Amino acid sequence: MFRLDRKVAIVTGGASGIGKAIAKLFAQQGAVVYILDLDNGNTSPEEDVVNGSAYFVKCNVSKQSEVMDAVTEIYGAYGRIDILINNAGIAHIGTAETTSEEDFDRLMSVNVKGVYNCLHAVIPYLREHGGSIVNMASVAALVGLPDRFAYSTTKGAVISMTLSVAKDFLEYKIRCNSISPGRVHTPFVDGYLAKNYPGKEAEMFEKLSKTQPIGRMARPEEIAQLALYLCSEEASFITGCDYPIDGGFVKLNT
Repeated sequence: MFRLDRKVAIVTGGASGIGKAIAKLFAQQGAVVYILDLDNGNTSPEEDVVNGSAYFVKCNVSKQSEVMDAVTEIYGAYGRIDILINNAGIAHIGTAETTSEEDFDRLMSVNVKGVYNCLHAVIPYLREHGGSIVNMASVAALVGLPDRFAYSTTKGAVISMTLSVAKDFLEYKIRCNSISPGRVHTPFVDGYLAKNYPGKEAEMFEKLSKTQPIGRMARPEEIAQLALYLCSEEASFITGCDYPIDGGFVKLNT
């Protein structure tokens, strides 16, 4: 079950964190994976996978020309694209009052335009024989989080784009869903704590972990397992849905 043999998958932001976990799992399940990212994370994806292949392509998803070139290259190599994981994104802390125009534009460029750019480039190839798209949203789009104005705005847009794409391309057998994680223990979290709470990292990590009713942060691999299911044949009846994977945060904290 949940095999992706002979599937060609694109994972944006796949060099670290959730994206890397998705790339590794998809390759292990038989897919040929292309990681689109600005940085390879100082690791070789090929070293982390078995029974599959993963390749790194340097690409800024906020630049449509770079995305188009990367997607054209991938299609040229394999003659097909089956899966798109729109995972690349950046975070920001601030309210509508404290968020600068520069920061707002930066988040919109990556988190919203970046998703659009990849959809725009990949969908023409998915139309040939169908496929699956998973967009990474966030619980920030579903509940009010303090100091996450711009980030929440962009993730709300991601869910709306998911519904639109799912509706528009039903006849082409293109399925489009989104995932809304709660807090996930990634290198970003560790960097955030080191920068903002030096000397108190462990204390703050425990505090943040317990904001999930289940009592801990998710592991990137747990998010990857959900993405794998949504892209597999076993999920062939699922489209136009958003899936919170949040340790009970949305339903049990409100």
